[in-house]
Parts: sequence; structure tokens; C-alpha cells
Amino acid sequence: MTDKLKPLREQIDAIDAQILALLNQRAKVAQEVGHVKAETNAPVFRPEREAQVLRGVADRNPGPMVAGDVQTIFREIMSACRALEKRVTVAYLGPVGTFSEQAVYQQFGSAVEGLPCASIDEVFRATEAGTADFGVVPVENSSEGAINRTLDLMLQTTLLISGEVAIPVHHSLMSKTGGMDGVRVICAHSQALAQCQVWLNQNYPNLERRAVASNAEAARMAGEDPAMAAIASEIAGTQYKLGVVKPHIQDDPHNRTRFAVIGHLQTLPSGKDQTSIVLAVPNKAGAVYQLLAPLAKHNVSMTRFESRPARMGTWEYYFYVDVEGHVHEPAVAKAMAELKDQAAFFKVLGSYPLSLT
Repeated sequence: MTDKLKPLREQIDAIDAQILALLNQRAKVAQEVGHVKAETNAPVFRPEREAQVLRGVADRNPGPMVAGDVQTIFREIMSACRALEKRVTVAYLGPVGTFSEQAVYQQFGSAVEGLPCASIDEVFRATEAGTADFGVVPVENSSEGAINRTLDLMLQTTLLISGEVAIPVHHSLMSKTGGMDGVRVICAHSQALAQCQVWLNQNYPNLERRAVASNAEAARMAGEDPAMAAIASEIAGTQYKLGVVKPHIQDDPHNRTRFAVIGHLQTLPSGKDQTSIVLAVPNKAGAVYQLLAPLAKHNVSMTRFESRPARMGTWEYYFYVDVEGHVHEPAVAKAMAELKDQAAFFKVLGSYPLSLT
């Protein structure tokens, strides 16, 4: 076997040397790009450009590596090269070990500076103040729907959505000992408790369920108190030295959460984009139907429609709408102009590349 493996390993070593040389060659070109950007004060992170690169390598990939793995490798290459220009700081709902942190690295790669925040509100504040270059916030879950606090803050902020990322959400029940003896309380974010309620009702119906700021915070608390168990990701469990009682306890095996990347950057078209808007309609019969007519008129597809109370005590609502395309595309631009003219309130939250996952 050794005789057969030796020439193959020599081939791999030679290929690795070529890869290393090409990586550094790419990094040098990326540094030159950084110099040009510095002259014009252009942003380091261009999500539309990175989305085009990742789609391109997937389309050109001949195999045997699967497209998703190739994209992961190239995302890390771009992240490392970007860090040679400037290490981007990204705020997220902390502490370390949350699904929000996973979304950060899935979007930006690992060569970024993560800034864990105590709440979604603080993610917005840090990004608005410039403490972070970008923020990553949860928008909706496939099982429980919209993250209402994020929608409310989107209405108020001057920040724009510049990207989205969707990740699978697998919840595990964990404790300090890896067992449930002596456990009196199960902690998690309210969304996670809701996503696991059927399993919890069947297995631990009599234990107290306590909502906390995040699943990672629940893991941290469980790591300090043997009377507590946490519902969190296994990454968070490893971070806080917990043992797994039961993996994958979410009621929906296909459970996913969609996150938005927020910042001051207005992205350019990438070729496969989405535009998010929020609007309100005059209080009259057929107003919503009439308001959305421009989308059909200009053949713009609506992919999401979510309502939130306006909190004015008059049973009025804001409508959060996602449509296919970028505001710089003629059809979308015409539809947006007509919507703005007809709406009682209108705001573009951002145009950005569609998630690759």
C-alpha cells in the first residue's frame, strides 16, 4: 500500500505547492485592488461581487467536488484576501455560539472580527454608530415566522439590507453533566422553545421553560448551573462545555432561519437580487390590492408579504414585501416609483444578492 500511496502523495504535494503559489498570487492582486479602493474610498466588502464569484465557481465546477464545498473554499479565500485590505467587523446577537454567529461566518468567511451583542437592538445600534461595519440579524424562521423585533427596527433605522443568508437550525438539549438528573429548568430563546415545544411536551412536560436573550446565553447559564439545561446548537454546547442530552429536538427537521446583513452600504446589481420594502396603505376598501397592482403591471414577482401592526391604536398595518430584482433594474424601478406614489408610507429596506443557500 505504501508503494502505491507514495506517488499519489507526491502528486498531492506538488499540487498543494501550486495552490499555495496561486493563493498568494491572488492575494497580491487583491492588495492592489485594495490600493485602488483606498484612492476612491470605496468599500472593502462588495456583496454583489462576492455573490457573482461564488455563483461563477459553482457554475464552472466540473467535479468531483460538489458545488457547495467549492463555494465554501472560495468564500474563505475571499475572506482572507479581504482581510489584507481591512478586517471587517460584524455585529451579531451574542454571546459566542449563537446561530447568528454561524450566519456571520457563512456570509463573510472566518477572517472577520465578530462583535457579539446582548440584543438585536444593540446590533442595530453598533452598526448605526460605526462600531461595526455590518450587522447580522434574524429576519424569519421557517417554523415560527417573522422575527418581529427585527421588522420593527428595520422600519426605524437608516441602515440598508446588503445581503441575506439562510442556515439550517438544529437544536440540541444539553446540560452540564450530559444528563437530566437534578435539572429543574430548560432555557432557550423564545423562538427555540416554540420550535421544540412538541418534543418538550412529550419528554419533559413538567419542567419549567425559561426564555432568555439567546440560545448561546442559555448554554452559558447551563454551563454554570447544573439545575439548568439549555436548548442550543452543539457549537454553543462545545463553547460552554456542555454534554448533549438529545440532539436535533426541533419539531421541524427542515427548520431554517433567514438572516439579513445590515449596514450603510447600498449594493449594486449582482444578476440575482431581491428588494425588500415596507409600506402602508390608505384606510379604504381595496387599498392593498390597488397598491400591489404595479408589481403585476411591471411583471415583478413578490416572494414575501408580511404584516405588522402600526401600533397607533387604529388597527393600521405596515406591510413588509420582498420582490425579485434590484431597484436599479428598469421594471423594478418603475414598480417602486408607482408604489411610492400610491402608498401612505413607503421605504426601501435594500436591494441585495439572493442567498446562495
